[in-house]
Amino acid sequence: MFLRTMGGVALALVLPMLAPMASAFAESKGKVLVVMSSAHQLDLKDGKTYATGYYLNEFEVPYRKLVEAGYQPVIADPNGDQPVMDANSNNKLFFGGDDADRAAALTYVEGIAQLKHPKTLASVVADGTRGYVGIFIPGGHAPMVDLLTDKNLGKILISFHHSGRPTAIICHGPVALLSTLPDAPAFVASMIANDGKANALAQGWPYAGYRMTVFSTGEEQVLEGPGPLYIGGNVQFYPVNALAEAGARVISVANWHSNVVIDHELITGQQPMSASALGDVLVTRLNRHTH
Repeated sequence: MFLRTMGGVALALVLPMLAPMASAFAESKGKVLVVMSSAHQLDLKDGKTYATGYYLNEFEVPYRKLVEAGYQPVIADPNGDQPVMDANSNNKLFFGGDDADRAAALTYVEGIAQLKHPKTLASVVADGTRGYVGIFIPGGHAPMVDLLTDKNLGKILISFHHSGRPTAIICHGPVALLSTLPDAPAFVASMIANDGKANALAQGWPYAGYRMTVFSTGEEQVLEGPGPLYIGGNVQFYPVNALAEAGARVISVANWHSNVVIDHELITGQQPMSASALGDVLVTRLNRHTH
């Protein structure tokens, strides 16, 4: 009745309130699934362990680029719990030596409310992935603990693979692609045992023959130390070797140089120095795919 009798006055009052809503809808280009690890600890050789998590810049830089490009990131992890940050990554070395940029990145991440209450990967599988235009997986050593054998993630990745939707993964994150193997736990056990059976266990891998990159063996050996980013021991296997055994064509460049490799829907970055370039490529690919 108010709208009918007051006409233009009512519209004058209502339209300013609707404008921000319309703007928000106009700016939303689609949802991007951001898959994190739930792991807090990496088992090393000789019974040693390392307190792990996601790398700050590998998560924050591409995430922020997605938001600024008008996409809606949706965070999920295996347990639906808050992912932890690798303390080693809270370092200005990964922000061009600029401590102010490091601090700004940390503040930005701490302000992401959904990071405290992510979806579970099981719920993503149950709901289906049709509502997502792309997927992004940051690195740190944590994916080597749980994501590489997570069956739900395997189903999610295969759905993106079959539909050709952009799939961006950085640093140690590409080991998550092993979750699509017929028997990922057996493959990983073989890599740890170094028994020569891994290649046979990888038959039928959806990404066989794909060109990709991952944290290089040379870079891993730097972290195996000793040094300022020392992880306290040796990893149980190198990511490069695992992906190569599964059938990937792994492309590495010199240590700590940016490297992004694109093959079909897959976009991979070698290490933290590749975060900005990977984020740019992901946004470009999403824009092309969604239009």
